[in-house]
Amino acid sequence: MRAPLRLLPLRLEDVVFEVGSRRIIRGISATLEAGSRTIVIGPNGAGKSVLLRLCHGLLKPTAGSINWHSPEIAGAPRRQAMVFQRPVMLRRSVLGNVIYALNVAAVPARQRQEQAMEALRKVGLTTLAGHAARVLSGGEQQRLALARVWALRPEVLFLDEPTASLDPGATHEIEKIIAALHAAGTKIVLVTHNLGQARRLGDEIWFLHQGQLVERAPTESFLRRPASPEAAQFLEGELPW
Repeated sequence: MRAPLRLLPLRLEDVVFEVGSRRIIRGISATLEAGSRTIVIGPNGAGKSVLLRLCHGLLKPTAGSINWHSPEIAGAPRRQAMVFQRPVMLRRSVLGNVIYALNVAAVPARQRQEQAMEALRKVGLTTLAGHAARVLSGGEQQRLALARVWALRPEVLFLDEPTASLDPGATHEIEKIIAALHAAGTKIVLVTHNLGQARRLGDEIWFLHQGQLVERAPTESFLRRPASPEAAQFLEGELPW
């Protein structure tokens, strides 16, 4: 059987998103390439989370287009995933949450248990496999969300501030998992307000301001010498976060 064509690159052409009379995304054109880790930053209300939802397909643009190189096939397992700041936990065990994700993805029943346990091992949750998912700590729930992703081995992973409500220790654990997913071949697209995290996890920065992609640059270049006055103000703390 011939392997499916790669999803990436993802091309955005003059993408606009409006709610009522409010224009949240204002004509963004850009391409997400394979390989590099993309960090999306900007002040509050810049449109970062909306942009991720548009790319993932949870929202449809009001105008413009968003196209994968090789579109996903309706009814086939999804080849991209998204993790939110507050992940949704199903009313079942930790292991059951991962097995359910594999079931939805049409993974054969005989493979689900082994594949789910391997994913839990990758995120350090094997000892909690039988525990109810909803009683886990915030950091453990986020690791479980990433275990569900790992089990499915997506080509692209969108993350919307996955460590925003976590302490430094839990944040460190989540960052290690994200780095490991990248090393295993998953494209990472991450929204964060944490500039240290952007430096640790990012290869390139997309800086959004008032719904526009104002600047795109390698991470170190952006953090040291931003090219736009809006980005410089943001880094100096002069724009609201």
